[in-house]
Amino acid sequence: MTSAATSRPHIPVLLGAILERVAPVRGVWIDGTMGAGGYTRGFLEAGAAKVIGIDRDPLAHEMAVEWGAEFGARLELAQTVFSKLDDVAQGVDGVLLDLGVSSMQLDQAERGFSFMKDGPLDMRMSQEGRSAREIVNEDSEEQLADILYLFGEERASRRIARAIGKARELSQITTTGQLVEIIEGVMPRNKKPGQSHVATRSFQALRIAVNNEFGELVEGLQAAERALKPGGTLAVVSFHSSEDRVVKRFLRDRAGLSGGGSRYAPLQEVEAPTFELKSKKAIGPDGDELAQNPRSRSALLRLAVRTEAPARHVTAAELGAPELEGRRS
Repeated sequence: MTSAATSRPHIPVLLGAILERVAPVRGVWIDGTMGAGGYTRGFLEAGAAKVIGIDRDPLAHEMAVEWGAEFGARLELAQTVFSKLDDVAQGVDGVLLDLGVSSMQLDQAERGFSFMKDGPLDMRMSQEGRSAREIVNEDSEEQLADILYLFGEERASRRIARAIGKARELSQITTTGQLVEIIEGVMPRNKKPGQSHVATRSFQALRIAVNNEFGELVEGLQAAERALKPGGTLAVVSFHSSEDRVVKRFLRDRAGLSGGGSRYAPLQEVEAPTFELKSKKAIGPDGDELAQNPRSRSALLRLAVRTEAPARHVTAAELGAPELEGRRS
């Protein structure tokens, strides 16, 4: 995707794989994470009668006014979170969720998502609510360590949290550059080519905490289940193993593949599957996509088709989604 509203966004990750497996594309689709519009445009050009583009980021909607003009009434916009997508539409033919941060957001230093660009320490997708700056400067060291470990799988979480605590005693941490410098000061430098920057996991963790991404994911999967009509397709693209685990557990449970009882636990009543998996394994990018778009390297796609069984509730804990103490659903 691109940050320029006047430019056509490049083909988003695994779009070709999605279109190939759901062809022919028909009816109404929801793009729950519209961003710069790459997937939305792809579905419309492939034959969808209408795409409802959902995004909490006001910038995404500003950009859509220009690139979406050619599609007229076939494009509908809704500024909300994808956990509420079933409030926007019911009985749809497909739902697409592209998890994580978009290139559009990373490209703008003033949004504070990237450790590669110095800017205000913000990270709010909706540009509302509590920012990363507030978390970094106001949460206790223990709370910060929990965020870094649970959401970023950062093994050095306590070391980094202590360094943040010491630095903010001298002055407020207000920019991404300051935070990167603090992290680099307590982490060994990566020596192998291709290794991630030492701040990668910490920035991921803070972004997830700021935007309640795991809470949104758990609720969004259930909202998609409620919104899809029988035969409708759910497509989820994730970039981190922790996200993919939640999606995998949700779909396996909904497909009746989560396992039965044991000699220690009695068999429980099996509920009718609400989804059928299109593939038991996640789908990754092929060689051509990897060559054209290195960002696709860690991407995983899971696809499932809605059955006629009634939707049901599941908690974050049941899906193994990371949760901060005191915020469990």
